[in-house]
Amino acid sequence: MSHLSSLSSLFVTGIELDIDRGVLVGGERIERRLSDLRDCFVDSAAYDRALSHDDPLVYSVSSLEPGSGAGDLHLGLGVLMPGRVGQEFFLTKGHYHSWREAGEFYIGLRGVGGLLLEDEQGTRRFVGLTAGQVVYVPGSTAHRSVNTGDEAFVYLGVYPAQAGHDYAAIAADNFAQVVLAGPDGEPEVRDRAVMKRQRGE
Repeated sequence: MSHLSSLSSLFVTGIELDIDRGVLVGGERIERRLSDLRDCFVDSAAYDRALSHDDPLVYSVSSLEPGSGAGDLHLGLGVLMPGRVGQEFFLTKGHYHSWREAGEFYIGLRGVGGLLLEDEQGTRRFVGLTAGQVVYVPGSTAHRSVNTGDEAFVYLGVYPAQAGHDYAAIAADNFAQVVLAGPDGEPEVRDRAVMKRQRGE
């Protein structure tokens, strides 16, 4: 599927997916700006400094819901912009599925990034995702997208119609890991609690 990154649009069972504009034609589109992501980043001082200068678009999601039956699937096209707050890469809010058993496929279309994954038993990991790659997110696993590159990170999510989105469950404690730019610019995964202790929080 690596050829997907070079296409400006394609059709999936009659659904037009426009990668250049970052939309599923005919779908609903939401935008999240930096001001919508308070408490997502570990460095609150860096967040306040960044927000005092600008309130950039961080990501958008265009979703399409062809059906709502038990066997139906929904699509979500995510476009996560490049950028950092302090040393932490731009990210999405992240969520569990309301129907915890629901899994999801993430298909990389353009750019470089990955997914922070954290299940309800405390297992956590960061999985890279680039154009032409697929990441499977199992049920009962919170997931957050992270753009670790210098261009827009574009990906397609495919999930059950009944999945739903539970943002509140993860917002209370946030993800246990953060993804930072290391000295060479490459992504490094750190423990949030350790970083907060080092900051005296």
